[in-house]
Amino acid sequence: MKLEKDDFIKEITFKTSRSGGSGGQNVNKVATKVELIFNVHKSSLFSETEKQRLLEKLANKLDSEGNIHIVSQEDRSQLANKENAIEKTILLLTKALHVQKKRKPTKVPKSVVQKRLDSKLVKAIKKVNRKKPEMD
Repeated sequence: MKLEKDDFIKEITFKTSRSGGSGGQNVNKVATKVELIFNVHKSSLFSETEKQRLLEKLANKLDSEGNIHIVSQEDRSQLANKENAIEKTILLLTKALHVQKKRKPTKVPKSVVQKRLDSKLVKAIKKVNRKKPEMD
């Protein structure tokens, strides 16, 4: 499933605050840190089976109400941090929705088995030929 950015933006909320750490006056004055909040239960973008898969795969990232919190504070601008948080969330959701294909077990072809046995035989003969001849 392809997650559209425009539809996704309608279902998220943002909280902003001042970033921590070094950075001088910009950090102290401007609220550039962005926290994106997305509720999986209330989302209309996903079917019930997709919601269930998201809840299972992202269980460690959900709070008690089923919200995903993504924080971004790398950039100096709030807008860039919002874009970054949206991209992170979309990537996280698409990875969680990805279904791994089942592996079909295959047999090793007889020719490959025979080739391995032949190479073992060649090595064995080579080692036998390296021995000192026996005196009878």
